[in-house]
Amino acid sequence: MSHLFEPMTIKDITLRNRIGVSPMCMYSYMDGVSNDWQVVHLGARAVGGAGLIIAEATAVDPIGRITPYDVGIWSDAHIEPLERVTRVIKENGAVAGIQIAHAGRKAGSRRPWDIGKPRHPNELPGWQGVGPSPIAFNGEYAVPHELSLDEIRQVQDSFCAAAGRALAAGFEWLEIHAAHGYLLHSFYSPISNHRSDEYGGSFENRIRFLLETVRAVRRVWPECLPLTVRISGTDWVEGGWSVEDSVQLARHLKAEGIDLIDCSSGGGVAQAKVPAEPGYQIHISEAVRHGADIQTATVGLITAPEQADEIIRNGRADLVLLGREMLRNPHWALQAAQLLKQPAPVPSQYLRAF
Repeated sequence: MSHLFEPMTIKDITLRNRIGVSPMCMYSYMDGVSNDWQVVHLGARAVGGAGLIIAEATAVDPIGRITPYDVGIWSDAHIEPLERVTRVIKENGAVAGIQIAHAGRKAGSRRPWDIGKPRHPNELPGWQGVGPSPIAFNGEYAVPHELSLDEIRQVQDSFCAAAGRALAAGFEWLEIHAAHGYLLHSFYSPISNHRSDEYGGSFENRIRFLLETVRAVRRVWPECLPLTVRISGTDWVEGGWSVEDSVQLARHLKAEGIDLIDCSSGGGVAQAKVPAEPGYQIHISEAVRHGADIQTATVGLITAPEQADEIIRNGRADLVLLGREMLRNPHWALQAAQLLKQPAPVPSQYLRAF
């Protein structure tokens, strides 16, 4: 029986435990260039004992940024700054992962802490998002530009190029962001996709964009390294994307060579009533893991080491990702190891405190 501190191997990569840092946007960069903040932020969590560190949603295109302050990977100029990030993660015993993303119709917005404040004269402007159909996320967003077939190909080429740059920067775990109402999710959800061509209508048509994007990335991402996808397991609304749809999608993704499904939810419907309570997304991971026979990660208000350990021991997920709890406590993994009486990868410099 696996447990939270048992190593996990996918392809040629072994995580020292089943604890990962979920990709969390910091909105702290100019022109998409990584900086000291990202090095310190992610490096601290590697020192803190996590097995996997996934760098935040990293834009494959300038118009694919959630805000003008997102980190990016649409240019070769982004590679060298990101190498500093992978270096500090690896030097401190964790595996360096990255999530590549396109925000779609939710792009060009303001940072969370700027919403509701007067716009500063020097604040960078937003821009029109893109999507499968000209349907705005809500009244605060502009109607997105509907992607043409040629533009769909261009976006897929951008994901492919971003994957190549991620490899050049030293990342060894790649996650394609297809969740939270961003571009790839907006194509497979019937709420946001009202197209009548080969990318809309039926389930098979709506998942086509994601599957083709995976194939494009697969051409440049080595077979020996993990390739994963984050999905929104449910839209949390009647008539939207469902957990059963996610199981079916996961079967297709497994056939395309995806190694693990990172199971999140929501983000595609503004008025959705999400039951945000501890562990509220674990059932999605459990359903996908057993229904598609594929490894999964779970995330969502998981804070207690005992809870995380139970998830792994009972086969509800193969990997537990923590977000907010890792912001509050970068050393969560070390403290969890002590509580669960497991060996802890405590840095020599910190031994006196542990």
